[in-house]
Amino acid sequence: MRTGLGHLLLRVANVNPRSVTTHSDRVLYRSIGVFILLYFLYATLGGAAFVDASSGYRHPWYQWLVGPLVAVGVVAYDRAVVGRVGVNYERLDSTDPHLLLRPPTVGLYLGRIGLALLFAVVVTEPLMLARYRGEIDARLAEIHNTQLSRLDAGGAVAGYQARLAELRAQTGADDAAVRSLTDRAAGKRRDARTLYRQALADSRGSGVTHSPGCPPGGYCADLVRRSRSLDTQAAALDRQAARLQRDQRPERAARATEQSRLASLATAERAANAAVVRGDSGFGARTAAMWRLVTADFWGVGVYYLGIALLMVALDCAAIGLKFASRGNAYERNEARAARLREHEAALIHEREVHDARTYGDATAKVVADGIEAASHDVRLARAATDRARAVLHTAVVVDPADLDGSYYRSRVDA
Repeated sequence: MRTGLGHLLLRVANVNPRSVTTHSDRVLYRSIGVFILLYFLYATLGGAAFVDASSGYRHPWYQWLVGPLVAVGVVAYDRAVVGRVGVNYERLDSTDPHLLLRPPTVGLYLGRIGLALLFAVVVTEPLMLARYRGEIDARLAEIHNTQLSRLDAGGAVAGYQARLAELRAQTGADDAAVRSLTDRAAGKRRDARTLYRQALADSRGSGVTHSPGCPPGGYCADLVRRSRSLDTQAAALDRQAARLQRDQRPERAARATEQSRLASLATAERAANAAVVRGDSGFGARTAAMWRLVTADFWGVGVYYLGIALLMVALDCAAIGLKFASRGNAYERNEARAARLREHEAALIHEREVHDARTYGDATAKVVADGIEAASHDVRLARAATDRARAVLHTAVVVDPADLDGSYYRSRVDA
């Protein structure tokens, strides 16, 4: 019996090595075995990637348990299709080679193609998303920034911002009122200093009057009086500004408290929006981002994306495609001949057993019929049966049932 890698590949392809008698069939089915092993690896990685994508890319440990199970299921389907030979069991006594195989079952292959397309979406897509992870992350970051800007421009955050702006405007108005008073006070003080300097200059004789000294009722004294009046007005304005600030203090404290509360609410709302937006990074969002990249840059990204995806689908269908293309080869004819021979032998044995059973039944019926006929011609047996029937009838009608056995033995003794 052959062993080694070639024999192992034939077993993987689920074919009978004894029926693989030609070199071309050995190469064919070993190639199918290689494709099945490659597809097992691909399906394992794809199934694990799908579980990872379904968990939000948290890399759960059980993805490497689900992946092989998915791969085993698909490989089992492929091995069943590859190892299946459509044997024609009609006219088993004929040696016509055209009667060895049945026409191909198209539904079986169409079902496998449908399964391949399904796996192209479920298994191949997560692998492709992992391949273009960097580009997809950049695209998702752009999308998330746009979404966050749109959420900040509307909704609760916009309401908080509008109220904060209104409160800031009120605070600014209060500050402007106080600043207006302080500015007026500062202006009056400047004017008072200016008048006082003029008064000093006039008192030295270098002013308007060119007369030294500052006699009462003179120009210098008037300047001093006006300067002191301006200082008094400035002090009054300062007191008014302080009083205004004191009056504004409760409102300012209330506004500050409300501003702090609104700022906290806006921060919490932004954090919630950011969490929601960043949470929109699952399988669907990444697939949409991938297709956006494919359509936006087809010759840069789309060609390679579609090429790799088609290559994966081709790997998925390679084993079934080779099986379909090699229908009617020497292996399938050998298997069909052996199966038809076994079925023909079983049919002949069954036919012989049915014939023997019928013969035995006829013989048994004949023996039983002959025995009954011979018994009917036995006079002593007929007389004994008649006496027994008469005794039973008589006892049942006249005699006590307890005397039935005694009368029976007496009748036997008389006989």
